[in-house]
Amino acid sequence: MEAPAEEVARLRAEVAHHDERYHGLDDPEISDAEYDALVRRLRALEDAHPELASADSPSQAVGVAPSAQFSPVEHLIPMMSLENAFTFEELRAWGDRLTRRVQESSAFVCELKIDGVAMSLRYEGGRFAQAATRGNGRVGEDVTDNVATIAAVPERLEGDAPELLEVRGEVYMPVSAFAALNRRQGEVGGKLFANPRNSAAGSLRQKDVSITASRELSLFTYQLGAIEGGPPLRTHTETLELLAALGLPVNPEIRTVSTLDEVYERCRYWLEHRHDLDYEIDGVVVKVDDLALREELGSTSKAPRWAIAYKFPPEERTTRLLGIMVSIGRTGKATPFAQLEPVFVGGSTVSQATLHNEDQVRAKDVRPGDLVIVRKAGDVIPEVVKPVLSERPAGLAPWTFPADCPRCGQPLQRLEGESDTFCRNVDCPSQRRARIEHFASRGAMDIEGLGERTAVVLLDTGLVADPGDLYRLTLDQVGALDRFADVSAANLVDAIDASRRRPLANLLFALNIRHLGPAGAEVLARAFGTLDRIVAASEEELAATDGVGPVIAASVAGFFALERNREVVEKLRAAGVDFGRVEAPALPQVLAGRSVVVTGTLPGYSREAAEEAIKARGGKAPGSVSSRTTALVAGAEPGQAKLTRAAELGIPVLDQAGFEHLLETGELPDLPSG
Repeated sequence: MEAPAEEVARLRAEVAHHDERYHGLDDPEISDAEYDALVRRLRALEDAHPELASADSPSQAVGVAPSAQFSPVEHLIPMMSLENAFTFEELRAWGDRLTRRVQESSAFVCELKIDGVAMSLRYEGGRFAQAATRGNGRVGEDVTDNVATIAAVPERLEGDAPELLEVRGEVYMPVSAFAALNRRQGEVGGKLFANPRNSAAGSLRQKDVSITASRELSLFTYQLGAIEGGPPLRTHTETLELLAALGLPVNPEIRTVSTLDEVYERCRYWLEHRHDLDYEIDGVVVKVDDLALREELGSTSKAPRWAIAYKFPPEERTTRLLGIMVSIGRTGKATPFAQLEPVFVGGSTVSQATLHNEDQVRAKDVRPGDLVIVRKAGDVIPEVVKPVLSERPAGLAPWTFPADCPRCGQPLQRLEGESDTFCRNVDCPSQRRARIEHFASRGAMDIEGLGERTAVVLLDTGLVADPGDLYRLTLDQVGALDRFADVSAANLVDAIDASRRRPLANLLFALNIRHLGPAGAEVLARAFGTLDRIVAASEEELAATDGVGPVIAASVAGFFALERNREVVEKLRAAGVDFGRVEAPALPQVLAGRSVVVTGTLPGYSREAAEEAIKARGGKAPGSVSSRTTALVAGAEPGQAKLTRAAELGIPVLDQAGFEHLLETGELPDLPSG
């Protein structure tokens, strides 16, 4: 059996990979149910073995880091995720825990769990000012211009709007709009979209906002983030009434109920009627209504204790298994997958399903020609659950895993003690293509425009053999390729050039080191500072790093021990790719817990440098003044709105000398009265 430390390392890498596929690429590879099972297993292991727990574990994370394609936005209040209940027993257990923690009785609010993209909208002085994705929960992507094209998003709030309002909601694509979009795509021979959720996410990340505007997106709001001004609020129900009064769209199916039994009734109802709506839902969110009680219940590091999402069970359908094929991934992993008669399941028509590995195929005993049960959860690629044995045609032979790679013809090898089979030929065309594609992905070097088809063209023409060769490409070389017009060629070359400045953690992840996911790469980057120091580190030194462990350490050391990998590193060095730097000793955290706003120009500081100076000392540097602001630093030509707001709230205003004093001591200088 797999040792706990090894299983934890493997699960962390898998969860981080699938987080990026779902949140970052809008292109998930596994179902929600499979992902949830991975996370639950990881949490169970971390709970059972506290010595393996780590704050860097993806089990503690919310979403993924925002893409470099968009400007970062720091949420005024973090956008947390929700704990899930997959059965009514788990939902009841949550209710029982709730009643044990608090004596007061409270109503519950039942909201439909819209299958879309979580969004934070900000209004200042009643006007729409900013929209940001969830990102990693603390920092999201600025998609203001895209969201502004959505008809359901009011440009100006109605009535007596608060001075500042940060509201959370879900951007979604109606089912009817999704069907119409795919009809239009089919008429012009374009790519068909997988499901409404991924279509909405992809539409929001368009650089051309006219494309977003054409996609008929919509919005429901469901939660307050930050608010300054406005009426006092005692319950979540009052919050929703306020949002509706301000002209923000609130889902009409939300209900406030008095008891947990009524909660269960609402969940059962929507489980049966989920397809009655013109938008996809994948569960019901249950929230405590009393806001004071919410404060008492508090939150964990990633989710509030006062809310839970009851997720609907995966949907299942039957279809015919036409064949079993094997794909080769970037690490050489050979993964069997099913070719199916097209079937509508989980909100979309699918023709392929995962079969995981050789053992899974053998255990399920699915054979080409079988009628099989296909399960799909979360509207992603489904899995084959089992054959319908009563319908099996006579004489079907069991499927056997191929001995040779279907792409390069070299022998496949199953590693001792593992369930996975690998093509060990590192020059296998499938592996080379997948490595290039992974290197360019958003969680890695974020090279926009370099997907699977482009990777195949670059490899087939001999322009690229490994990721290091990407930085040798010229505009003339790319422009000469059949599928590139002048603009797209220039965009690709510019994107490759911009990727030279990606952080060290992204570069490490991009190098395709087995077992090393984004979280582990971040740990190594912080611990060692430069790629050269990581390459030179021994396996023991790597393993001694908190949050790394022996499995990742052995994999990293083994990767850089290979001459061909060192050659790629040298190509990257010659191309000027940022290898990181050793950070200066940490500054005293004299501003921990303080919030300092900067406006205007300060001698010796850019706006960004002044904010970094605050953050480097443990403080926060938000973009607006609020009651939580410690001080406003005002340089030349300051923003008058910020000065006025600071005066209204009695917030101290500091000049250059006061700012320097604050940075050095963490204390406000003596200010003249009046």
